[in-house]
Amino acid sequence: MHSLNQEIKAFSRNNLRKQCTRVTTLTGKKIIETWKDARIHVVEEVEPNSGGGCGYVQDLSLDLQVGVIKPWLLLGSQDAAHDLDTLKKYKVTHILNVAYGVENAFLSDFTYKSISILDLPETNILSYFPECFDFIEKVKMKGGVVLVHCNAGVSRAAAVVIGFLMNSEEISFNSAFSFVKNARPCVCPNAGFVEQLRAYQGSEESNKCDRIQKLKGDNSS
Repeated sequence: MHSLNQEIKAFSRNNLRKQCTRVTTLTGKKIIETWKDARIHVVEEVEPNSGGGCGYVQDLSLDLQVGVIKPWLLLGSQDAAHDLDTLKKYKVTHILNVAYGVENAFLSDFTYKSISILDLPETNILSYFPECFDFIEKVKMKGGVVLVHCNAGVSRAAAVVIGFLMNSEEISFNSAFSFVKNARPCVCPNAGFVEQLRAYQGSEESNKCDRIQKLKGDNSS
């Protein structure tokens, strides 16, 4: 029977089966890594679509699709907000930028309001509603046209527009969401925003009941 010491002496790194790690980077490049002298060495690199695999294809096309929510209320991405022809086509006069780190492109041509909102489920999107809604309402009263955008026009800007419709039209989250999605099919607020919007529906219904009760009280007096 072999002792433990004998087993250790018989051990040899050369007897180990060589292992490698295959990594696909964010650019789609495939890298094969192996260990040598206690360090990682890249032993092979395969460029995307060179026969070593598919990787993914970057979509570099501009998203200029604008969702017409109302004749005076539009929803889109930063691409649309940075394309002067698109803005002129839709007769935009005001732009509500709720992206984070996206500059306003045409300061001399449009009236801007920037509110930096992070697209995170834990972001309190409802806390930004009063300021956003006030800006949108003022544009409507002036007879202007406002484009609401974030980076992709999918989550933050969509949540603001959905919330605005819920508030101004006194409709449910589902109705507002369907209305906005019909105008811009790619909208998809993150899960945290959806949860907050559903809670906002409850608070709006409560406020509506309070207003009705108040009116009844005023009429009976």
